Amino acid sequence: MSKEPLAILGGNPVRTTPMPARKAFGTSEIDALNKVIAHYQHSESDPPYGGDFEQAYCNAFSEYMGGGYSVAVATGTASVFVALAALMLSKGQEVILSPVTDSGPLASIIHQGYVPVIADAAEDSYNSTWEQIEPLITDKTGAIILVHCAGIPTDVETIVTQAHQRGIKVIEDCSQAPGARWNGQKVGGFGDIMATSTMYRKNIAAPGSGGIVYTKSQSLYHMALAHADRGKPVWQEGYAERDPSLNLFPALNWNTNELSCAVAHASLSRLDETITARNAVQNALIEWINTQSTCCYVAKFSGSASPFFLQVFIREETLSVDKLTFCQALQAEGVDLNPDYKFLISDWKWALPYIKPPLSTPNTMSARDRSFNLYLNEQYTQQEVTDICAAIVKVEQHYAK
Repeated sequence: MSKEPLAILGGNPVRTTPMPARKAFGTSEIDALNKVIAHYQHSESDPPYGGDFEQAYCNAFSEYMGGGYSVAVATGTASVFVALAALMLSKGQEVILSPVTDSGPLASIIHQGYVPVIADAAEDSYNSTWEQIEPLITDKTGAIILVHCAGIPTDVETIVTQAHQRGIKVIEDCSQAPGARWNGQKVGGFGDIMATSTMYRKNIAAPGSGGIVYTKSQSLYHMALAHADRGKPVWQEGYAERDPSLNLFPALNWNTNELSCAVAHASLSRLDETITARNAVQNALIEWINTQSTCCYVAKFSGSASPFFLQVFIREETLSVDKLTFCQALQAEGVDLNPDYKFLISDWKWALPYIKPPLSTPNTMSARDRSFNLYLNEQYTQQEVTDICAAIVKVEQHYAK
């Protein structure tokens, strides 16, 4: 079989037009902004924090999760910081953290005076399971921050059950997986409290940065409210907003705003539609890759995903080149991907002095070194699936041993 010249070597690319932009800032978001503007112009008042649109968004998120309480905050990091602070752990306690995450959760642990302990992931995964977490538990363990990475839920049910039997709290970080399900239940509702980023690239997208904290516990909700806004006990009857002497403790200001909440609310309103569209693309890609590709595969996972990206593994032994060369060739064919994911805590030299030794995440490192992240969004269609698959065939045929 003759090999078609690769685009990276001067041939014609499989795809000559860019992959579809997500366009998450659409008509609904513009309408939401206009409603905020009209509301405050009509009321002749300035948009506050904690206003009508923020409250409507929080109520909608709580309803989406099946009941409970929500606190909107300014960033995803703020959501983790506030959720952790709400647990009121003792200084010096250990907090176990998933190995693949943004730096915000790690910084939240450090800045609050706790000791981060990094779990490994399961094989062929970026997610931790109880098997990796249990050996790290000591009498100093106060909480687990469990990340559902890439939109794929981990076995949070087992982790929460085992953790609670030991008096350990669980924070679910659902930043990459809002609306994903484990055993039919939405992630974020298993643990004691949930933290979620709504940064503009996330499945729930506010402009710029954003975050939301969710819990079924009224007492944790009250602590989250206070830690999100300078220690204010805003739920107390007769609380005077302009009297800081009534605050409960020193805390920072993580407030968001009416415009961001209105946009995030619009995004939330179509989250299930977003998830359905992304799953259709992801499932089609998985089916083709796992049945037709000679060098690529997607690891099996349980639960129902809320896709953020698709982790694709490479059997490098079937190729005459390394993973990076293969990925660069795919990119030249018009495929959007990340060949070398940088969100592994083990890679961050600046973080090592703060982390309880030994830091050992061999499964996580192996998974990253053998895979790439394939980007997708709800605007992808069968044409994009066809083009991605054609590019994989073209490149793997060229570099096959």
